[in-house]
Amino acid sequence: MSEFSPEKTLDATGLKCPMPVVKTSKEIKSISVGAVLEVLATDPGSMADIMAWTKSTGNELLKSAKDGDVFKFYIRRVK
Repeated sequence: MSEFSPEKTLDATGLKCPMPVVKTSKEIKSISVGAVLEVLATDPGSMADIMAWTKSTGNELLKSAKDGDVFKFYIRRVK
């Protein structure tokens, strides 16, 4: 269990760059400001891509972790 309570989970496993970021960008708009989106991805490039995306959009990357082959990201919607 995570210390964050995601409002929604986006399963982007099996998708290659740039699709995890594209889907994250779309999905973040479907949750309320201040809420947390959990993103699951298997593309190793998603680690750098998600970090860069959060910096460029102003959303807050609360945590990123690797669990086996799955990268987990917890992103708080800021605006």
